[in-house]
Amino acid sequence: MLEVFVQLCGGIGLFLIGMTMMTDSLKDMAGETLRIWLSKFTGSPIKAVLSGIGLTLIVQSSTATTLATIGFVSAGILTFAQAIGVIIGANIGTTSTGWMVAFLGVKFSITSFALPLLGLGAMLKLFSQGRVALFGMTLAGFSLIFLGIDMLQVAMSGFAERVDLSVFSSRSLIAQLSLVLVGIIMTILLQSSSAAITATLAALASGAIDLQQALGLVIGQNIGTVATTIIAAIGSTANAKRTAAVHVIFNIISAIFAFIILKPLFLELTQNQRLMATWDNVVIVAAFHTAFSISGTLIILPFIRQFEKLIMKIIPDQTQSVLCYLDQASLSVPALAIHAASKVIYHSLYDVLVMLKLAIQEGRLPSKVRLLQLDEVLIQVQRYLEEMSISENEADQQRLMAMLRLMVYLRVLRSDLENITLAKEIRTQPAIYQVGLDFVQILDEHLKEMDDFDVHKHVLSLNTELSNLKKWTEDQRAENREKVLQYIAVNQLNAATGLELLAAQRWLDRVIAHAQRLANVLVENSRKPS
Repeated sequence: MLEVFVQLCGGIGLFLIGMTMMTDSLKDMAGETLRIWLSKFTGSPIKAVLSGIGLTLIVQSSTATTLATIGFVSAGILTFAQAIGVIIGANIGTTSTGWMVAFLGVKFSITSFALPLLGLGAMLKLFSQGRVALFGMTLAGFSLIFLGIDMLQVAMSGFAERVDLSVFSSRSLIAQLSLVLVGIIMTILLQSSSAAITATLAALASGAIDLQQALGLVIGQNIGTVATTIIAAIGSTANAKRTAAVHVIFNIISAIFAFIILKPLFLELTQNQRLMATWDNVVIVAAFHTAFSISGTLIILPFIRQFEKLIMKIIPDQTQSVLCYLDQASLSVPALAIHAASKVIYHSLYDVLVMLKLAIQEGRLPSKVRLLQLDEVLIQVQRYLEEMSISENEADQQRLMAMLRLMVYLRVLRSDLENITLAKEIRTQPAIYQVGLDFVQILDEHLKEMDDFDVHKHVLSLNTELSNLKKWTEDQRAENREKVLQYIAVNQLNAATGLELLAAQRWLDRVIAHAQRLANVLVENSRKPS
């Protein structure tokens, strides 16, 4: 029995490692494509469902698609209405794993090809970079999946000989619900519905369980996959929580329909119809999994607007901190995590520039509470950036470096706020105050146009104007200093006030220089016109 248990654990482990490697490398290869695809092709419920199916087929993980969708909603890339269709589509797309396992892993074993593929994948990873290395990881992960399935089948054959599962063969409601519960627990423990369903298919193929038991387990496993979604939505935006609620409710509705109608129907068809009577049981389970995901879609899709209103009523909108964009779900897709961090960085930059504008123009200084809140946001963004794991995707690496550079200059501007009381001194000397007003005018013109500091023509214009102002202030610096010193010499200013005014001039020059350097980084990181 110990040997069977060891083989079972090893098979599940190989499958999970393979699935993780394949999914992560596919996500990294997709990179920014995930964000672009979801933002462009979710205009209608049907398109959103098809996008969910397509993305899940690409990354081979409904959990990855669902977590990415929650992150997109948190980041404001997707609306809640668009996310509903994507979540529904992901549930259909994930059934492809069952078909892949049924035909390539159980019905027709490709284990003999798995080891050469594993070797090829390892070589590509070791001796290549970028997308080729990621493709090598995909091949290696794909190979490990089928090596794991082969080991699972061997383990399940031994399991069937030693364990009596006849108690679950009963047609009683309690026995059937027990199977559903076991399926839920399997998915929660394995943190992967694909792994749980694969174990079920391997057990069915080896004779450890019968068709009726397999169908009950699959229903439970489909419900269990929502556990990760619920965890990911904790602490996120109201819309992200609504998206998680859609996943939970959709899976429960689909499971109830499958349990009451589809399961008895499939069992009846396998006994009475010639077509399905000739089907392999493993293929029937894969077909059942697809059928009840599609059934759930057909039930909800016609009432998607009403469904949206119901969820919004259950989870009302709330005013939340900008930090809600930094949810853990986004970290599963590096391109999305970088976008989420950029939203918070741009928001913080906007706040800092507004504080400077009000202080120089009106003498209104930010409160200590507001500065402490800004400090907390910057600390959290820094931690979030440190948590990101960027592998071989060069575009993501460059965007992350740009965000880190922005953080450097944002912190420099934040340090300038420590001496913001000097802004009041500027107002006492017309020539210096005029420089401050010119700076404020530039900020006024561009802050109205920019909500994310990501549009090339806007930040290019900002950088050009700040560069011109910086050059002009450098030319005028000595002249303005001489004026102040003359006022002190003829007793129009006392020495202390004059020195304070000179300090204010130096502070303003630093602020303009720092703002210009930051604008230069924004230009490098902005979206170029196509």
